[in-house]
Amino acid sequence: MNRKLVIILSSIYVLFMVILSIYYYANGESFKSLVAIGGIVCGAVPLLLALFTKLQFNLPIVISYLIFLFGSQYLGSIVGLYGLGWWDTFMHVISGIILAFTAVALYERLVHRDAGQAISPWFVFLFTLSFALLGGVLWEIYEFSSDQLFGMTLQGGGNKDTMTDLIADLVGGLIIAIWSGIRTKVKVNHQ
Repeated sequence: MNRKLVIILSSIYVLFMVILSIYYYANGESFKSLVAIGGIVCGAVPLLLALFTKLQFNLPIVISYLIFLFGSQYLGSIVGLYGLGWWDTFMHVISGIILAFTAVALYERLVHRDAGQAISPWFVFLFTLSFALLGGVLWEIYEFSSDQLFGMTLQGGGNKDTMTDLIADLVGGLIIAIWSGIRTKVKVNHQ
């Protein structure tokens, strides 16, 4: 059931972005059209994972991801909420949190259940934080590449924007990394 719901929700988001891309392209708004194309690609990630892999994420993570994309791509870039100043930083804190929860979900699915007390809470902390930061770095590479290749202005403030975004990703990831490390320590102590 979760797999079908992921496919449906992701398909709705992708279709929404396809419609926006066509609409803005037809109206000569190339920036918004390119953002919508990015939305198609990003929105297709859970869809492709659901269709072509056995890896299934928790439904709340997928829904959070799609809401984040809506807030970032549609509300932020297309509607213009990034103009508020704080919206970009807020979205990066949220992305750090979502990425860290994704890391916890991946960790729990990929680590052998018999590992038990051999798992260090520090390892879980570092894995979770590193995953969140890697996601932030990849996003900044996407922004930089879009600016360089397509003349977009996703890195509106240049280096200051990039570093603020990465720090916000760190804050969001750190919150969940601390929680996951403590959670692992409690689990280890109760075994």
